[in-house]
Amino acid sequence: MVENEVRPFGGWGPLFALLASVLVVGPALVIAGAADGHAGLVMLGIVWEVTSLILMFGLMVVNPNEARALVLFGDYRGTVRREGFHWVNPFYSKRRVSLRARTFETGSTTTATEKDPTTGKIIQHASRSRQPIKVNDRDGNPIEIAAVVVWKVVNTADALFEVDDYESFVQIQGEAALRALASQYHYDSERDDELSLRGSPAKVSEHLRHELEERLHKAGVTVIEARISSLAYAPEIAAAMLQRQQASAVIAARQKIVEGAVGMVEMALAKLDERSIASLTPEQRSHLVSNLLIVLCSDRASQPVLPVGSGG
Repeated sequence: MVENEVRPFGGWGPLFALLASVLVVGPALVIAGAADGHAGLVMLGIVWEVTSLILMFGLMVVNPNEARALVLFGDYRGTVRREGFHWVNPFYSKRRVSLRARTFETGSTTTATEKDPTTGKIIQHASRSRQPIKVNDRDGNPIEIAAVVVWKVVNTADALFEVDDYESFVQIQGEAALRALASQYHYDSERDDELSLRGSPAKVSEHLRHELEERLHKAGVTVIEARISSLAYAPEIAAAMLQRQQASAVIAARQKIVEGAVGMVEMALAKLDERSIASLTPEQRSHLVSNLLIVLCSDRASQPVLPVGSGG
C-alpha cells in the first residue's frame, strides 16, 4: 500500500470553538427555547450540543516519533506524521504507530502468572527470556546463535494493513532469516579467503541485514542494523570442537616451525660453503642437516652429546 500523508487542521482553534459551543451556544439555545416555549429552538440546542460533543472526538495529539493512521469505515484515508495537536474528522479511526527505532534480540518470550494474595486475582507478568537459537551450520555442526536487530517503521500503511501484527512479524522473520543465514556459512574456516561466522562477523552481519530488508519490506519496516550477538558451538559438541581447534592450532604452528627450520638449515649450509669453513662429505652434510632439524623442530631443549676419545 502507498502511504498518503495527511496535513490536518490545527487543534487549538477547533477546541476553543467547540468548548464555546458546548458551554455557551448549546445551553443558550435550550434556555431561550424553554423560556419562550419554542420546542424547535430547544431541539436545535440539543442537536447543537450533541453535534459539538461528537466533533470533539476529532481532536488528537501526535507525539514526537509517532504517527496516526486514519481509517474511515474500513477505508484508509492517510497518515498524520506531523507532531502536535490536531483536529480531523471525528469518525476517523486513529491508529497509533510508533516511528521510533526499536531493538530486539532473537529468542523466546514467556509469560509468568501469579496469584495476588489479597484479592485472589491472577496477575500476569510478561517476562522476556532470550536464548540463542540452535541451528546447524554449513558443515552440519550444531551451533547456538543469536542476533540483535535495530528496526523502525517507514510505511505505516504497510505496517498496519499488509501484515497482522508487524512487531510479531519482525521477530518471526528475524529468527527465520538468522536460521537461513547460519546454514550458509561455516562456523569457522581454515582458509583466509572463505567467509565464516566467527571469522567474518562484519560481512555476515551485513548479509543478515540485507536478508532482513527483503523479508520485512512488505511490512513497511526498514532494518537499521543487524549483528550477531552470540555465537558458540552447542554444548554437546563444544568440548570435541575445542580439542579440534587446539589440534588445528598445533598443526599450523608446527608447519611454521618446519618452514623456518628448513630455511635456517639452507642458510647454514650456504654460509659454510661460501666461507669455506669446512669441507663436508655428502654423508656429513646429511648428518648435519638431521641434527639441525632435530634441534630446531624439537619442542624440548636439546641436550648436546660431546664425543670423548679414549686415551692411547
